[in-house]
Amino acid sequence: MAKSTGAKAEVRTKTTWKNAIKRDWQLYLLLLLPVALVLVFNYAAYPGLCIAFMDYKPIKGIAGSEWVGMEVFQKIFKDPDFLRALRNSIVFNLLDLMVGFPMPIILALMLNELRFMRFKKVTQTILYLPHFLSWAIIGSVAYTMFRPATGLVNNLLVNAGVIAEGIPFMNEKWHWAVTYLLVGVWQGMGWGTILYLAAITSINGELYEACIIDGANKWQKMWHVTLPGIRGTIVTLLIMNLGRVMGSNLERLTAFDNTQVRDFQYQLAIYIYQKGMGAGKYSEGTAVGLFQSLVGVILVLLSDKIAKALGEEGLL
Repeated sequence: MAKSTGAKAEVRTKTTWKNAIKRDWQLYLLLLLPVALVLVFNYAAYPGLCIAFMDYKPIKGIAGSEWVGMEVFQKIFKDPDFLRALRNSIVFNLLDLMVGFPMPIILALMLNELRFMRFKKVTQTILYLPHFLSWAIIGSVAYTMFRPATGLVNNLLVNAGVIAEGIPFMNEKWHWAVTYLLVGVWQGMGWGTILYLAAITSINGELYEACIIDGANKWQKMWHVTLPGIRGTIVTLLIMNLGRVMGSNLERLTAFDNTQVRDFQYQLAIYIYQKGMGAGKYSEGTAVGLFQSLVGVILVLLSDKIAKALGEEGLL
């Protein structure tokens, strides 16, 4: 009798795709638009990647252009401009990861300890707001605030006696690099904090009660309960960020455009835009984009494998 009851229970738990659609058709209907957008703007563009292996001429089209194999890749790998853009992209993306990745975690831990709810909500809103601003607005505000002679930051520092003359935050490449990184951290850290705060809410409250009984202070609770509780989220986001090490944001770079800092500003996004759209070399632009994507996929797979070897669930 027990076996038959168990068998019936097992049969009841099985759900076919037809039953699932019939039961949750409203949810599947809501998914249609985002799935269609992904298919059209991501997967539908894949056949166009063949341009990277052709001497593509827009007037001839894909069918009439000549296949050249790996010649385009050999050409770009010998191009000094590509090597400079590749170096800058890797360096700045790694610095972005090192400086920017821990900040949302630190902010989430700090906000989680706030007990005055009204102040907490206001603080969260202020931190999230920069994420919704375009880089054009952020760049123009940054240039206004960081001008060497008339900028607000330099005026405050000079009046306070901290410096004798204005610092060229946006006009000298090393100062520009620091400003570029810090503004990027400021723009993105609030949005990342949302993910970690959501993960913190799923931690069992009894663990904190046990820590209090054992006499743990706030730092010990964060170290022994909160951080281990969000470790899976941290690993997942780290893997996703590693996949973007080869990328670069054209909007962000053009917002901080300055001819005096081209040595650092020239990254792969600008290279692709200038070589592909600007110079009409669509094969080279496509080849660089394909190269970026392949390296990103390899980094994601490698970091996922390392995470699983260390005992984490990983991403895939």
